[in-house]
Amino acid sequence: HLVESGGGSAQSGGSLRLSCAVSGYTASRYCMGWFRQSPGKEREGVAYIDDDGSTRYEDSVKGRFTISQDNSQNTLFLQMNSLKPEDTAMYYCAADPRPSMSTVRALGVNPLWWGQGTQVTVSS
Repeated sequence: HLVESGGGSAQSGGSLRLSCAVSGYTASRYCMGWFRQSPGKEREGVAYIDDDGSTRYEDSVKGRFTISQDNSQNTLFLQMNSLKPEDTAMYYCAADPRPSMSTVRALGVNPLWWGQGTQVTVSS
């Protein structure tokens, strides 16, 4: 069970921090990631963390977003800085029992578990 929070509105150049509370399993044992979808566009990956703690980012957010995990809280975070209007989207956290989100994507499947999403709106 994944529950996102922390979305909202921000000005261009501002910051937001998303949280994804995990229940029912230990988050650090699986790979997790943040995805987003804007109206009229396909869902896209944003940032990922593997079960060994390694992180990866899509080029569109590299250097601006940071994915992290607090094992004591069993929570995934996405710190978003230097926000741009094109970051406006519904943001979802996802998890999969496989060790790496790269493995999931290479198999051409979606992560197994998804949250309900949290809206992020960035104005210029």
